[in-house]
Amino acid sequence: MQRFVLLSLVCGAAAFSAPTRREFFQKTAAALTVAAPVAVEVANADVDYAGVPYLGGSAKVDINNANVRVYAKLPGMYPTVAGKITTNGPYKAVSDVYNIKGLSSKEKDIIKKYESRLVALDPSPMYVIDRINNGLYR
Repeated sequence: MQRFVLLSLVCGAAAFSAPTRREFFQKTAAALTVAAPVAVEVANADVDYAGVPYLGGSAKVDINNANVRVYAKLPGMYPTVAGKITTNGPYKAVSDVYNIKGLSSKEKDIIKKYESRLVALDPSPMYVIDRINNGLYR
């Protein structure tokens, strides 16, 4: 009987004491779990852009969306030829790059060397804006 009374007193005192840090965060997490589905809004961003591999992550380069620095993987293309390609787009086909005004025969030979590694996808506004300068500085 004495143990029961002692246990009742200890439990009663614990009920009136301040919650521990762990209890506080458990209760807060539980409350957020219940409220989170109500507060979440759907973001309609295009996160699965199909042309991402052609922006520098594969052997092929998209001449309409890739940044000028991607061409550094192709010896002879960066910075001169790459700069001309990125500033004179968009292109309907890879062969359109040969029509760039001021392109020398040597530069055309360099483009011809890598023509099989170039693709012309539809220009995407979220990548076209950063073709020339993506904000990376040394």
